[in-house]
Amino acid sequence: MTRDETLLLIAEIARLLEGCRHVAVGALSPIPAAGALLARELAGGAVRVSILGSRRHSPFTEGGRELFDCAAQGRIDAFFLSGVQIDGAGNVNLLGLAEDGRITRRFAGSFGAPYLAFLVPRLVLFRTDHSPRMLVEKVDHVTAPGSGPPGVWRKGGPVALLTPRCRFAFRDGRFVLESLHPGQDLEEVRARTGFPFDLAGQVAVTAPPPEGWRACIQGPVREAMAEVYPAFAARLAG
Repeated sequence: MTRDETLLLIAEIARLLEGCRHVAVGALSPIPAAGALLARELAGGAVRVSILGSRRHSPFTEGGRELFDCAAQGRIDAFFLSGVQIDGAGNVNLLGLAEDGRITRRFAGSFGAPYLAFLVPRLVLFRTDHSPRMLVEKVDHVTAPGSGPPGVWRKGGPVALLTPRCRFAFRDGRFVLESLHPGQDLEEVRARTGFPFDLAGQVAVTAPPPEGWRACIQGPVREAMAEVYPAFAARLAG
């Protein structure tokens, strides 16, 4: 992705986090982390951002266990999930790819993803690519469920899916295309998405970050990112 495309995704994440009080970000998630830090700056510091693996931006001393306790107590408003596959029902696969029902290629695994998917009220799905190989009709393995089984209580679940091409909302068990990023075409997005989706009436064009937001990303957000993601912070500086 270009730097402008990265800045747009960071800004979209900040918009999706509007109104949150506490946002948690897992390891290896520089763009969601930058979006959460931008949301904090825009809220005048009123948003608490916890980045796993950070000494400056995490209150957790025991890693995942404290994160899970915090979610169970209702003290995390938003979290991010990616995966090797995401399907049209909002299911996420973090385990591996399968052939004939057998896992043939394994990845990192769930690390509490299904637990957080049921408890965090604003779950944002995020991919740094957009292809039918990743956005599939049906995942090979359900690590974190989208809508969840009928009759099973859950507080959380996906609210959006953000990719370098567009932003989907997740409503009534289906993805709804809300906006196309600048330069993207609806038919191209259809061709590169492995599941059917609905349209939110007149599909908007994603607004680029205002100049003040860009300055904030390349200033205090970049400086805060440097502790955990030094190479990514350097790219933000141009």
